[in-house]
Amino acid sequence: MNLLLLALAPGIAISVFIYARDQYNREPFGHLLASFGLGVLAIIPPLGIQLILGPIAHKWFYSLNSWFYYFFDAFLVVALSEELSKYFVLQRYALRKRAFDEPFDGIVYSVIVSMGFATAENIGYVLQHGFATGMIRMFMSVPAHACFAVMMGYYVGKARFDKHNRDLYLRMGIVLAVIFHGLYDFFLMLAADQQITKKTSSLLLITSAILSYLIAFRYSLKAIQLHRNISKIKHENSFRTQS
Repeated sequence: MNLLLLALAPGIAISVFIYARDQYNREPFGHLLASFGLGVLAIIPPLGIQLILGPIAHKWFYSLNSWFYYFFDAFLVVALSEELSKYFVLQRYALRKRAFDEPFDGIVYSVIVSMGFATAENIGYVLQHGFATGMIRMFMSVPAHACFAVMMGYYVGKARFDKHNRDLYLRMGIVLAVIFHGLYDFFLMLAADQQITKKTSSLLLITSAILSYLIAFRYSLKAIQLHRNISKIKHENSFRTQS
């Protein structure tokens, strides 16, 4: 029971945090609950892809070049499949809602979907590997998913209100999320391979993963602030008009 609570805690805490940031025009709770649930279900397609392609990629590439194998696995098998699955939920559900009426909503829905996804993933990892894994993922992996979601959501929010650049912004959101997700996983995968760490410092690889996470974290904070400023201005202008 304690492990389950540990697995649930970070995703729920981040969801509450991002909901609290949406202080000017909050989304209906039902929409957010549905987004979280759809995020949980969104883990199914990438999980299937990873179970099928992962062993095939290892068989084909690892013996030829282990670094290339991990690059392929991190960016294409894992990051691309997971971020596209989350994006599919955003496009097919959140973007169609009337309540999506300001750019910051892109971040809100994206993070909530991602936290549903990350919570489902986290339950599997924590129940399988235990308390220490749960603590590490609480401060690293789950917040990292949130950062990737903010990147995607920032551009989804811009795309919603800029028809001329819609496709460009949507592509930018997906690409950025995949790049930072891929980098984070790539360095951690390398660090977990004993053959690679015999030649390359595991500390250097882990530091590289943390650095990519911190850059994504800083970018996310800036993106949240930019869209919140737009919400604040919109709210103040609406208040003046009503007055």
